[in-house]
Amino acid sequence: MTANVDQALREEIDEIYRTESRRVLATLIRLLGDFELAEDALHDAFMAAVTQWPRDGMPHNPRAWLVSAGRFKAIDRLRRRARFDASLKVLAEELELRGGDAGEPVEEAVADDQLRLIFVCCHPALSPDARVALTLREVCGLTTEEIAHAFLTATPTVAQRIVRAKAKIRNARIPYELPTRADLPGRLDAVLQVIYLVFNEGYSASSGASLTRPDLSREAIRLGRTLARLMPEPEVLGLLALMLLHESRRRARTTPEGELVLLQDQDRSLWDREQIDEGTALVERVLSSRNLGPYTVQAAIAAVHANAPSAAETDWDEIVALYDLLLRLQPSPVVELNRAVAVAMRDGPRAGLDLIEAILERGDLADYHLAHAARADLYRRLREHDKARDSYAQALRLTQQEQERRFLERRLRELS
Repeated sequence: MTANVDQALREEIDEIYRTESRRVLATLIRLLGDFELAEDALHDAFMAAVTQWPRDGMPHNPRAWLVSAGRFKAIDRLRRRARFDASLKVLAEELELRGGDAGEPVEEAVADDQLRLIFVCCHPALSPDARVALTLREVCGLTTEEIAHAFLTATPTVAQRIVRAKAKIRNARIPYELPTRADLPGRLDAVLQVIYLVFNEGYSASSGASLTRPDLSREAIRLGRTLARLMPEPEVLGLLALMLLHESRRRARTTPEGELVLLQDQDRSLWDREQIDEGTALVERVLSSRNLGPYTVQAAIAAVHANAPSAAETDWDEIVALYDLLLRLQPSPVVELNRAVAVAMRDGPRAGLDLIEAILERGDLADYHLAHAARADLYRRLREHDKARDSYAQALRLTQQEQERRFLERRLRELS
């Protein structure tokens, strides 16, 4: 009987670790002022829980208990090390004097701690690679090995990025605080960029044998949900909607054999209706506020696709109009390319092809494989097979994604 109780409690502690450890860590970083010390304290607190809770019973507020235990463990650790470094004794005394801050945390304080951690990990003083690695490690709780595997990067390389990022935060004295209202737009944009970069790498991997990496997409959506709960700004909701609407199509994007399936050829019965409904509701909520940003407009485009009964019944007028709006908000050659494809669907391949040729003639997107693939597809639809083959071959030379390579090779064989 005792063994069963102990096992049940251990499983409950494991569940608390999965659901609460990142929140506890965020609060410990605020209280202790140091990433490494807070991470050690988190580990010590859970080790103490495994030892003490079976004996003393589960505390009524496990999160508060873990924060308090972690703080005391950190002070003890500093006192032991103070024998070799007198400055640590002073730090330990300061942390003990600040003990009033470590009482039972209210939800609002915990939310603020989580937001602080997100904004620090995505601080513009850090390199983009470091922001991604640090956010996945500290906010999402992925191990260094998991991050390295997801991005096809050597584990020591990822570890070094994280170490350097923490050193930068410490040495540059980057404050562990929320940005001011004046600084919020730029700082929030940096956070959203990190989340969307993680999602995109999971939804459409930039290289490797697998088209998607679901673990990364899941983490990005989880992080987006956390941010939306803590800071429901229009573009935060827009990004969450965009990720949900894209993710809804995951099952239909490849065949059972792992081959790429284009949007117009996908089996829409495989699309996740629950994610589509949630994403569409978020889009409508933000659109009603008339506070539109690039993520919201992209989400609106994705919603038109997601709610169309078939590719043929897609409202291409609406999609072209939304791309016109997106170009005004965020002009870029990639947005122009996507608009050109939509124009081709609305007005015919020649109309879209003229727009793509103009983009490439300017020198934009010359090294972007999807631009050449789109041009190739339009030439194929016009039955100009020589030009189609040339463009498919160019796209093939530029892509690093194995499933995309196989798709392009299949198209070339069909034209031979």
